[in-house]
Amino acid sequence: MAISRAGGPEVLQVEQRDVPVPAAGEVLVRVSHAGVNRPDCLQRAGLYPPPPGASDLPGLEVSGTIVALGDGVEPELLGQEVCALANGGGYAEYCAVPAGQCLPVPAGLSMAEAAAMPETLFTVWHNVFQRGCIRDGEVLLVHGGTSGIGSMAIKLAGLFDITVITTCGSDAKCEQARSIGAQLAINYREADFVEAVKDFTGGKGADVVLDMVAGSYTQRNLDCLAVDGRLVTIATLGGVTAEISVVKLMVKRQTLTGSTLRPRSDAFKALLAGEIAANAWPFVSEGRLRPQMDSTYPLEQAARAHEHMESGEHFGKIVLAVGEE
Repeated sequence: MAISRAGGPEVLQVEQRDVPVPAAGEVLVRVSHAGVNRPDCLQRAGLYPPPPGASDLPGLEVSGTIVALGDGVEPELLGQEVCALANGGGYAEYCAVPAGQCLPVPAGLSMAEAAAMPETLFTVWHNVFQRGCIRDGEVLLVHGGTSGIGSMAIKLAGLFDITVITTCGSDAKCEQARSIGAQLAINYREADFVEAVKDFTGGKGADVVLDMVAGSYTQRNLDCLAVDGRLVTIATLGGVTAEISVVKLMVKRQTLTGSTLRPRSDAFKALLAGEIAANAWPFVSEGRLRPQMDSTYPLEQAARAHEHMESGEHFGKIVLAVGEE
């Protein structure tokens, strides 16, 4: 499913291409399912070009079976069912991915669910646990609690004795967020989330904020952060610039950071996969962590999947069914 030109969902078009050949250190995955993520929509619109060397096809996460190996890859991987963080190319029957970015699909996890895990889990682990340095007993505020990333952050944080506050755009979405573990869900259209967070925490504030909005939210996020709090920004839906009070940041010893995952090196992503395998993947194997699934579309209906994502009406992950499960 290729991007014929920059534009709306209608520019996604079926193409016939040669099967990719895995390079050294890569595996070839016969794709069962592919996750749909906001960066796919941005790439389609011409706002998020793939990094050098990556496939021009959208798709940053897949599940499927390893059917070929590049040089230097352990032979026992051949035939394994995996999910993987891809550098691109997931919207296809075959996708070449670095072997270090694969995780085994445990019993009880469907291939559709497996495809919905890597992008959100890698993003949440890196930004909340590594960059945000969150610890047991702390308070996390995550904006957009019913999105793929938001729902994963709520579920994963809950497994580490972290109190989760989230913001949503309606009372119905607030109820959805509470149903998956958010202790407080704030309808940002009707309440000031800064005051709500302060009230809920007895004036202390949140220890970590995971923000996908930026823009005018930046100072408001800092205002509801605790002393020594950490603000981690991972998207700029509200604008790419912000004005903040540096004095307030200094007085409360706050940290302002952020990241983008896709341009990072394969070596970095492999290290991240190893940490996830050791610390988060056991919850998946035990059945305690599952992605919040919204809907599944055939690959040929990728445009409809993008329309659904951009409507903002989804609760959790949208995936594309590519092959047989």
